[in-house]
Amino acid sequence: QVQLVESGGGLVQAGGSLRLSCVASGGTFNSYAMGWFRQAPGKEREFVAAIGWWSGSNTYYADSVKGRFTISRDNAKNTVYLQMNSLKSEDTAVYYCAARAGAAVLSRQAYDYWGQGTQVTVSS
Repeated sequence: QVQLVESGGGLVQAGGSLRLSCVASGGTFNSYAMGWFRQAPGKEREFVAAIGWWSGSNTYYADSVKGRFTISRDNAKNTVYLQMNSLKSEDTAVYYCAARAGAAVLSRQAYDYWGQGTQVTVSS
C-alpha cells in the first residue's frame, strides 16, 4: 500500500509561483508512474500532469498548464514535484498527487493511490 502526502500549497498572487511536493511511502516508488490532478469547487477532478517511473521519462501536461507547469521526480527521495509558474486565478484548486503501477496516463480512473490534497489559491 502506497501512502502519498502532498505539501507546498498556499495563497499566491496571480503571476506568482509555487512548488508542490508529494512524498511517497510504503511502496517501491520507482516502479510507479505519478500524476498530479486538481479539483476546483463544483468541478470534477481533472488531469494536470504525469510522469513515468524514472526521472527521464516522458512527461504529459494538460493544455491549460503546458508551458507554465513542470512535473519532475526524484526517486532517491521518493518525491514528485509540480513547479507552477505564471499562476492564474483559474489554477485555484485542491491539488492531488496519484500513483499507478505501469505507464503514465492521463485518466484519473487509472490511478490506484491518492494523497489527501493541498490547497492552491491564486488571487487576482
